[in-house]
Amino acid sequence: MSIKEKGAVKADNPVVAYMKRNGGIIIGFFILATIIQINTPQFLTSKNIISVLRQISTNLYCASAITMILIAGGIDLSIGAVTSLSSVVVSTFMVNYGFPIPLAILVALAVGAMVGFLNGTIIYKTGLPPFIVTYSLQSICQGIAYVWTGAQPIRLTDQNFIFLGAGYAFGVIPMPLIYLGVILVFVWYILNRTKLGRHIYAVGGNEKAAEFSGVNIRKVRWFVYIFSGIMAALAGVVLSARMYSGQPAVGAGGEMDAIAAVVLGGTSMGGGRGSIGGTIIGALLIGILNNGLNLAGIDSYWQMVAKGAIILIAVYVDFVKQGNKLRK
Repeated sequence: MSIKEKGAVKADNPVVAYMKRNGGIIIGFFILATIIQINTPQFLTSKNIISVLRQISTNLYCASAITMILIAGGIDLSIGAVTSLSSVVVSTFMVNYGFPIPLAILVALAVGAMVGFLNGTIIYKTGLPPFIVTYSLQSICQGIAYVWTGAQPIRLTDQNFIFLGAGYAFGVIPMPLIYLGVILVFVWYILNRTKLGRHIYAVGGNEKAAEFSGVNIRKVRWFVYIFSGIMAALAGVVLSARMYSGQPAVGAGGEMDAIAAVVLGGTSMGGGRGSIGGTIIGALLIGILNNGLNLAGIDSYWQMVAKGAIILIAVYVDFVKQGNKLRK
C-alpha cells in the first residue's frame, strides 16, 4: 500500500472524521467538566454521572429529531408542548379510562405523530415558514394540555409504568438510556446509510435542486416532523413515569434545550449540514452545565441565561462559517 493510500484510509477513518468535525466542542466539553469537578468534587461520582445521563436522555430523544429537521432546513418549536400533551394523554387514558399501559402509550405516541403530520403537511402545502407553523401548533398543544387537566397534575401509581421511566435494566442502567441507545442508532442509520437520509441532506442544502432531482419533498417533510412528534411524545411518556404523574407543563422549554444541543453540536441552522454524533456531545455539554450549576447552588434561572448565550454563540459561529464558505 502506498503512502498516499495509507493517508486516504486514515482520512476515511470514522473516528478521525468524527474528531475533526467535533474537535472544538469535545475540547470545550472536557474543559467545562474539569472546571466543574474542581469546584464541585462530587460531580464525577458514578451516581451523579448516571443522574446526568438519565436527565439528558429525554432531551436527546427530541434533539435527535431536531437534528434531522434542521438538516432538512426546518425547525420545530412544538416539541415541548407535544411532550406536555403526551404526558397528559398517557396519564389520563390509564387513570381515567382504565387503558392498559401499552395501549395508553400507543395513544400518546399517535397524538405526537398526528401533530408532526400536521406540521409537515401545513408547511409543505402552504409554504408558510416552519417557525410560524410549529409555533402555532406549540400554542395549540400546550393550551389543550392545560384545558384537559385544569392545569393540575395527574397522579400515577402503577409501578409497572413507573418502572419504564424510573427503573433500571439489570439493576444498573436507567431504562431511559436503553430507549436512547436504540433511537440514536436508528437516527445514525437513517442519516448515513439510507436514501431517505441523503434526501434529508439534499432538501436542506437546496430544496429546489432536490425537487428537480426527483426528491419527494413531501415525504421528507412528513418523515422528519412525524418522527419529531413521536420523539416528543416518547419524552412525555418517560417523564410521566419518572415523575410519577402526568404534568401539563412538563415539556415547557424542552424545544430550547433540544435546539441548544443540536446547534452546539454543529448542525447548521441553514440546513444541509449536521450529524447525530455532534448532537450527542452538545446534549452532554448542556447536561453537565445544568448539573454543575445545580451542584454549585446557582439559581436555576441562570441556566436559561447560559443556554440562551450558548445558542446565540453557536448560531453566530455557524453564520461565520457559512459566510466564509460563500466568499470562497
